[in-house]
Amino acid sequence: MTQPKLTGLVPDRLKVRSARILLESLAVQADIGFHDFEIGSPQRLLITVEVWLEDPTAPPDDDPARAWNYDFLRSEVEKIAAARRYNLQETLAHALFDRIAAFRGVDHVRVRTSKPDVYQDAAGVGVEIASFSGSWPSN
Repeated sequence: MTQPKLTGLVPDRLKVRSARILLESLAVQADIGFHDFEIGSPQRLLITVEVWLEDPTAPPDDDPARAWNYDFLRSEVEKIAAARRYNLQETLAHALFDRIAAFRGVDHVRVRTSKPDVYQDAAGVGVEIASFSGSWPSN
């Protein structure tokens, strides 16, 4: 049975104005850190990527071929995290940022990395970079 299409019911003031893809707290192993005890000892990192899309509309006809491929995004993050040894989370965050910002259809990007196992009394320690200032992009 075909679902009815509801059009014209949403007031213009409530129309969708932004859309983002979210990969939240992906756990990866990375050879990261500059302390002697960290070098050569992979650590767990949690990586969050937020991608605001240029086009906030849903893919026509619910077509997966016209949507973002979450598997590809995840595999790119894993590949970059495992590609080399990093002294700094900042360096890894910028490598992830540069790759994701180069994707077609990206309007804004935010990347967050966190080492969750460094301090027992903290959920994690990390860095965050974004293509905008503040907590949310303004268009």
